[in-house]
Amino acid sequence: MALAVKPAELRALIAAPHPDIAPLPPAAGRPGGVRMLRGVPYGSVEGARPLELDLWLPGPGPDQLPSPVVVFVHGGAWRRGRRDDLGVTTRSWDPGPFERLAAAGFAVACVDYRLSGEATFPAPLEDLRAALRWLGLRSAELGIDPLRTVVWGESAGGHLAALLALTHSEPRLAGAVVWYGPADLTTPRPPFDPADRATPEALLLGAAPLDAPELAAAASPLRQVHGDAPPFLVIHGEADTMVACSHGRDLARALRAAGAEVDLHTVAGADHGWYGLDDEEVERIFARSVAFATAVS
Repeated sequence: MALAVKPAELRALIAAPHPDIAPLPPAAGRPGGVRMLRGVPYGSVEGARPLELDLWLPGPGPDQLPSPVVVFVHGGAWRRGRRDDLGVTTRSWDPGPFERLAAAGFAVACVDYRLSGEATFPAPLEDLRAALRWLGLRSAELGIDPLRTVVWGESAGGHLAALLALTHSEPRLAGAVVWYGPADLTTPRPPFDPADRATPEALLLGAAPLDAPELAAAASPLRQVHGDAPPFLVIHGEADTMVACSHGRDLARALRAAGAEVDLHTVAGADHGWYGLDDEEVERIFARSVAFATAVS
């Protein structure tokens, strides 16, 4: 006969293990010794879906030292997107961009975060901080060095990557790669209108930025710049019709003025997502980003 338990005790008994202690899923092997782990839980938020990440781990090297880390943050206007998508121009790559990073010696964590239809700002930023915490907690098991973490994001993910690099200090990140990310949610920059309640930015904040100026400022990397920021690589298309290139230029200018290290690269003829570029140019942008991450980590 089964022992009687109270409902609360039963709920605790049958619940999945907490991400802090849950066993890692089995790894799938890839050429060159790269290992891939899909759908690893890293966080649990009451009333929300489980927060997961994908891990790409490099093969064992001769020195067996802990690997530097790239935390990748996907785009999608804070409203949609997939954690394993670096953008339309890289979807056909074989091997894909994250496998390439792992082959170059990085551990890559492609992170889910709550979208604006699930929770408003600062929820996605809190989720990224939770991912950093989890990676630090499980670092020995994963063979990674959390003190050598570079955050890399594209579009809305670039915005969140910049915010994370500017506001997370324990430990300070090693660097940030920002591809065509919004830097300012407070000032009109066509096509963005801070008075419009229907923009992706307004949906992220839960209000038109003009109606919530303090929240909009807190969500603007441009307003969070300081001299102790980690090194930044900012790359933006000069023909971007969705996120004006002035976002990247102004962020880089503010970082320089504060005394932080920043490398700005604007790309002639490039629209959002590197649309309009040939494959060779996108490959060069990716290689430049990998070289930066290698140098700072």
